Parts: sequence; structure tokens; C-alpha cells
Amino acid sequence: MNNAKTTIPRHHGQVKDALTAAGFSESTAVALLTLDADQFHYIRRVIKGDIPQSLLEEVGAGLETTHFHALSAILRIQNGFGRAGPLEVTVGLLAEEMNLDPSRASRIAADLVERGLLARAVSQEDGRRSVLVPTEAAGALLDAYLRAKWQRTMKLFANWPEHDIVTFAGLFARYSDGLRQQYPGR
Repeated sequence: MNNAKTTIPRHHGQVKDALTAAGFSESTAVALLTLDADQFHYIRRVIKGDIPQSLLEEVGAGLETTHFHALSAILRIQNGFGRAGPLEVTVGLLAEEMNLDPSRASRIAADLVERGLLARAVSQEDGRRSVLVPTEAAGALLDAYLRAKWQRTMKLFANWPEHDIVTFAGLFARYSDGLRQQYPGR
């Protein structure tokens, strides 16, 4: 069985040539290709839900990853994260945030209401509209999740020198900002 670090995708030779032709040194080209492979594995773990599912199991949440993503999306919308400001959460906004069709978002919301993690309320802005509101149980679940996440994060960085952590955080922020510029989203 091939190790991910030793498996070189067929296109990497072409990409390496393009990088060196663009003025990147041989060692920089190899470093960028390695970063690309590592980033692929990281994103795959995120998309598959390995990270949140592991934490959900640790805290005994009994939730599927999709349900947790819905709770997270609701909090992002409520707090205005990635938006012009805080908003009341409708099924339509939940569908938009999760990139799902509204019927799927509605089923997820209904499941979360049934589990006692969401409540339906009347909009304060438009009394004809129903909004989704996390319950105290959802808050307790998210608190437990964040404690577990930070416990693992502390273990992950426990043996890193302080300078490496500070440098990594700064470089990652710079990289993330560059990604936002190159791939601005919708």
C-alpha cells in the first residue's frame, strides 16, 4: 500500500515544471506540491466530517455530522459571521449557508427540533415568518464540543515551541487571506 507522502499524482510533474518556469526554485516547487497534497488530505477529512464526528462521539452527542453542521450554520447566521450582520435564521438561510436545497434543510431542521436542539419561533421582524432558534440543550452541546475541540488542539500543539505556533498561526492567516483573494466565493 502506498503512503500518501510517497504517492505522487501524475499531474505533479507538469505542475512542478510550471512552477519552476514561473520562477519558483526546485525546493519551493516541491514544498508547494507537498503543501497541496497535505491540504487535500486535510480538506478531505473536513468534507468527510472526520474531525467533527470524532468530537461528537467523544461528547456523546448522538448526532450525524450534517446535523452538527446545521447547528454551526445557524450560529454563524445568528452572529453575522461571513455576513453583513446578524440575521434571524430561516430554513431558506440555513439552506443557503449549508449549500443545500430548502427541502433537505427543512428536514434537518425538523430533526433538530424533534431532538430538542432547535425551537421554531415567530420572527421579531416579520410575524408571518418562522425562525429557528437554538435551545439551551444546543448551547450545552456546543459548549461540550468546543471544550473537547480545544483539549485536542492543546494536545496537538503541546510539543510545539511557542515561536512555531505563533509563526504557523500568522502564516496560516496570510495563506487564508490569499485564498480569499484568489477564490472570493459567491
